[in-house]
Amino acid sequence: MGTVAERSQDLTAGASGRWSWAGLLDRFFRISERGSTIGREVVAGVTTFMTMAYILFVNPDILSSAGVPVEGAAVATALAAALTTLAMGLYANYPFALASGMGLNAALAFGLVLGQGVSWQTAMGVVVVEGLIVTLLVLTNVREAVMDAIPLTLKQAIGAGIGLFIAFIGLQNAGLVVNSDATLVTFGSITDKGPLLAIIGLLLTAVLMSRRVPGAILLGILITTVIGVPLGLTKAPSAWIRWPTAESFSTFFQADIRGVLNLAMLSSVFAFLMTDFFDTMGTVVAVGTEGGLMKDGKLPGLKRVLLVDSLAAALGGLLGASSVTTYVESASGVGQGGRTGLTSVVTGLLFLVAVLFAPLMGIVPSQATAPALILVGFLMLATIKDIPFHDFPESFPAFITLLSIPLTYSIARGIGYGFVTYVVVKLLSGRSREIHPLMWAVAVLFLISFLV
Repeated sequence: MGTVAERSQDLTAGASGRWSWAGLLDRFFRISERGSTIGREVVAGVTTFMTMAYILFVNPDILSSAGVPVEGAAVATALAAALTTLAMGLYANYPFALASGMGLNAALAFGLVLGQGVSWQTAMGVVVVEGLIVTLLVLTNVREAVMDAIPLTLKQAIGAGIGLFIAFIGLQNAGLVVNSDATLVTFGSITDKGPLLAIIGLLLTAVLMSRRVPGAILLGILITTVIGVPLGLTKAPSAWIRWPTAESFSTFFQADIRGVLNLAMLSSVFAFLMTDFFDTMGTVVAVGTEGGLMKDGKLPGLKRVLLVDSLAAALGGLLGASSVTTYVESASGVGQGGRTGLTSVVTGLLFLVAVLFAPLMGIVPSQATAPALILVGFLMLATIKDIPFHDFPESFPAFITLLSIPLTYSIARGIGYGFVTYVVVKLLSGRSREIHPLMWAVAVLFLISFLV
């Protein structure tokens, strides 16, 4: 794949007679080499952004519960996503987009600040410290080694489990699955406007995909958004542009790192580290597999992906956006055909524009993007066919992983249950020699994190 410098040298060495923007983009991002086109990458980048744009509104709302200034959190959310996603595209050349992690932001606001009584500045310091620790693990090749040590069956289960997870999220966003005190979840009313719009969008997008219409997922989102106008679900924004003010940067570089450097905060740093470490691991495996980017069960150039992701966490804390991580919604762009960093560059630029035009981004209702998540979840479930279900000690831990990721609503927790089950079942079935030493270590760490 090559670094940015190596790809730039390729441009100079092989571009004679092809000095066009299309030729330069193709060579820099190796678009043709990965079987894609510039148009397909652009559509994929827009699709990824549209399925992720909700974070521009949800993250500031969650962080404001912890006392983080709303305006500062909004600008920090957009800028952090833009910078890190651009870095992923330009440096790692993969179609992975990043933004403030859902779950991690809630843990920061409700767990650290409201639960433990620490200031939001100290909570952001926790994010910076854990991001720097994970960066150190990347630079020392520990994080990559752990990913390589994961058995293929667990990787397949992680991909399928995340597929079920994002499909479940899509069903919730659509209003087709709702909360229930008796059964935890139950069905929504399909006669309500929201679920009805989502069903129309789902069927429409499914037909477009079955007919192999280019840009089917993005087209489905746009048409569903238009259909939502007469239903009153797609509403014009109250303002078109939000100009930055001094308050827009009020969360920047407020993280209290010194306040984290004590034993009392150690468990919080560890909890965030484990979640961040394995959430990204699962996402990269799942999205990379969906895009056919894995080779022999491994992602080429993985270290660059992990380095961007770990530094993104620290940057998120420094800007006041909570931990920034690789988003599983990247699968929507990959499902649309995105295969290179150009997809991420397009997504990153749209997040940059969102710093000014965030109100405009809110016109797309969640019911219009829900079908994309459901259909991409379906596509990601394909890896389940390769799990050897005839081999119980190998397949049962995969089943636990597959089941736990959506039902615990946590990628990291689902992976942890699968890892511990794998080690215990292999050990007690007399196949301990098949357990990689790092799997032993990670299983113990997961047990500790469960207790913490």
